[in-house]
Amino acid sequence: MRLPDPQRSRIVLIGASQYSDPALPDLPAVHRTITDLAELLTDQVYGVVPEDHCTVLLDEGDLRTVGQRLWAAVTEAEDLLLIYYAGHGLISEPRWDLSLALPDSELAHPEFNSLEYDKLRHAVLNSPAVNKLVIIDCCFSGRALTGTMAGDGATEIGQLEVAGTYVLTSAARDQLALALAGEPHTAFSGRLMRLLREGIVGGPELLTIEDLYKRLRQNMTAEGLPVPLNRGAGTASRLALGVNRAFAATAGPELRKQHVAAVQQGKDGDWKGAADALQKILDEQVRVLGQEHVDTLRTRQSYAHSLGGAGDAMTAAQLLRQLLADQLQLLGPDHEDTLRTRQFLAVNLGEAGYREEAVGMLRVLLADRGRVLGAEDLHTLRTRHMLARNLLLLGAKDEAVALLRQLVTERERILGGEHPHTRRAQEDLRSAVDREGG
Repeated sequence: MRLPDPQRSRIVLIGASQYSDPALPDLPAVHRTITDLAELLTDQVYGVVPEDHCTVLLDEGDLRTVGQRLWAAVTEAEDLLLIYYAGHGLISEPRWDLSLALPDSELAHPEFNSLEYDKLRHAVLNSPAVNKLVIIDCCFSGRALTGTMAGDGATEIGQLEVAGTYVLTSAARDQLALALAGEPHTAFSGRLMRLLREGIVGGPELLTIEDLYKRLRQNMTAEGLPVPLNRGAGTASRLALGVNRAFAATAGPELRKQHVAAVQQGKDGDWKGAADALQKILDEQVRVLGQEHVDTLRTRQSYAHSLGGAGDAMTAAQLLRQLLADQLQLLGPDHEDTLRTRQFLAVNLGEAGYREEAVGMLRVLLADRGRVLGAEDLHTLRTRHMLARNLLLLGAKDEAVALLRQLVTERERILGGEHPHTRRAQEDLRSAVDREGG
């Protein structure tokens, strides 16, 4: 599954919202449908093609102009060719062939002034495009009743099939209500565009036309609307029509679970395995959530720290410096994640041999955590512990012992004497006192 090549793909959007024949009522929703669909399909982030590869034929009454511009796109397309029509569908006797109404079409004689589907089919069939997609949002009878359209013909989806393409129609036979009161778009196209804009929760990362069809069918059935029909041939059904914008809503929590498991793996002693797992999680988060997402930033933090745990403190420190610069800009200096990165950076600098720099950073961090979190917050106490340990390694035993005595007293009162953090502080205090000789 993949997205179309935007430079080798072409889209043609045809819509008729105004008609000269009194027998064909105007369809204001078609105008909004075509303009909004063009904007959606050429969006710079989520679109399928750039603007200059999307031909919009809205209320174009000259059949010759429609044919020329349609044929140009058909012959230029090499990867995806998407043809979309919204308007009145007309049926002509005696064969009940489908014609797509244009502004100057006549209900009584559509064969002379409408775009015959057979001709559209022939053009699409002869396109060099690998994947061909035809979407038709109209009814087949051309009979209009108070803003809706219905028909009574024997047209079947089989008549619309184009070899090697995927054809999607908004309804069959006489079931289509083209526009619903109070809705800005046609019923079918509006729901299709909503799926492209909002995505499908629980769906795949990329949405194929088949994915969209299945959800459209489900949603329109639930709403009591005409059920769309489809017919596919070849690989067209497997070509993605857009990114599933709801995928992050599903992928995000799952990646967070993997993150928690990888961090625990490091805490259990397998820092190398944790780093490998976090690198994969980070790559996925960057792709799905983006560089600046808070989850991505947290995984960058954990990944760097796990490298330090695995013995590469210098690389860890370099990555944490880069992360800290991003967090200061995106999250601010007092955010808990920014403060944690400062501690991890100090710890890894110390392990890399830069003890004095680490002590300087921890002194400032201790003051900041005390200001932001409070003097007795567990994170503040942890910073005091890290400062004491680094002071010991620098030979500043008196200050280290004073900090450790204060830390033991506070942890015993807050956590209890048997808590692992309290016992770790007690052990460090005993070790420091032993170094002093009593």
